[in-house]
Amino acid sequence: MAEIIEHRLENGLTLAIEPRPGHPGAAFHLLVPAGATTDPEDALGANAVLEHWLWKGAGSRDARAFAEALDALGVRRSSSAGLEYTTFSAAFLAEVFEPALGLFADLVRRPRLPEEGFLPARRAVEEELAGLEDNPPKKLFVRLREEVFKSPHGRNVEGTKESLMRLMPERVRAEHARRYAPKGAILAVAGGLDPERVVALAERYFGDWAGAGVPLPEPALAPKGSYRFPDDTAQVQIGLYYEDVPPDSPDFYPARLASEVLSGGMASRLFTEVREKRGLVYSVYASPGAVKGFGYLAAYAGTTPERAEETRRVLKAEIEKLKAGVSADELARAKVGVKSALVMQGESVQARSASLARDLFLLGRARSLDEILKRVEAVGLEELNAFLARHPYTLPWEGVLGPVEGA
Repeated sequence: MAEIIEHRLENGLTLAIEPRPGHPGAAFHLLVPAGATTDPEDALGANAVLEHWLWKGAGSRDARAFAEALDALGVRRSSSAGLEYTTFSAAFLAEVFEPALGLFADLVRRPRLPEEGFLPARRAVEEELAGLEDNPPKKLFVRLREEVFKSPHGRNVEGTKESLMRLMPERVRAEHARRYAPKGAILAVAGGLDPERVVALAERYFGDWAGAGVPLPEPALAPKGSYRFPDDTAQVQIGLYYEDVPPDSPDFYPARLASEVLSGGMASRLFTEVREKRGLVYSVYASPGAVKGFGYLAAYAGTTPERAEETRRVLKAEIEKLKAGVSADELARAKVGVKSALVMQGESVQARSASLARDLFLLGRARSLDEILKRVEAVGLEELNAFLARHPYTLPWEGVLGPVEGA
C-alpha cells in the first residue's frame, strides 16, 4: 500500500492522502474542529443545529439544487456533529473528485443558511435529543459522561431542550462565522487519485479560507463516584468509565488488545463470564474510546432489576481480573480479532479516510494500516501482562439507570 502523504496549507488546514493507484473509487473526510465542547454556555446544541442547517443550500445553489448536483455526480455523503469536531464525508468515483470537493467547499465555507431552513434543522436536533428516551443505553452514557468530566467534554452533543428552544438563526450564523475556520481543520483523502492533483485542488478550494476558529478545551475529570439515574424502564442499564491511556501513549496497543480480550466476541471474558456462565445479562461489552488528550474504557451491561446488583459486582470484578494477566491463547485471539477488523476496514476507502482524519486530530499524524497491523502483532504476552499489572482497571466512575433503588 502506498505511503501516506501529508501536506499543510498556510492557513492551517492539514491534508492527508492515502493513494490507491488503479482504484476506481475515492473518498474524503473533511473534519472541522467545531463541536459541543466549543458551544457557548448559553447556546448548547448550536453546532448540532448548524450541521443540519448547512445542507439547506450552499454557494449559488439552494437545498434542492445542491442535493441534485451531488446526486448527478453519484456522491454518497453524510455529516455528523460530535463532541470535539464535525465531519463531512463523501464517497464517489475517482473521476468526479474535483467537482465533489468544490461542492463540499461551498458547504462548509459558503452555506446559505436560509431563514426558512432554520426551524427544520432545529427540530431535527430536538428529535435526536428526544430519541434518547427510546435508547436507554445511550441515555445512560450521556448522563454518566456528564459526571465524568468537569470540562465541556461531559456535554450532550444535542444540548438540552431548553437551550435548543432559545437558539435563533442569527446566533447560529454567528457561530458558523466564529468556529468554522481552517486552523485545525483536516481533509483526509483515500482512493485512486493522484496526490499532486489532490494537493492542487485542496489549495484551490481551501487555500484562501481564513480564520483561526476557537481553541478546544482541555479535558478535566471529576472525582470518581457512583451515580444513580432513576428512570421508568423495564431493565436496568449499568455503565462504567475507566481511565485509560490516550491514543498517543506507547501503551496504546496493549490497551487495545486488553479491551479485545474483554469484549472481542463470543469467546471474550465478559460474554463468557457475565452472560454465558451466569446468565445475568442480555447485553454486555467493553469499548475503548478517547477525546483529545484522554483515553477511557467504557463498559456496559443490561439486565433485570432483580439481577442488577450482582451484575454490577461481577462486571467490575471481571474487568479488575485483567490485572492478573491474560493467557497466550487470549492474546492470540485478541490479535486475530483486532487485525481482522483492521483488514476489513482497510478494504473501504471511506473507512480509511475517516481513520486518517481521526488520527490527525488525536495524534497529529496519520498512521498507515501496515503500521497499525505491525504494532498490534509486535505486542508480546510479557509486555501486555506487564501493562495490565501497572495499569489495573479499577475504581471506575459508575452509573446505573433504571427503576431499582440501591442497584
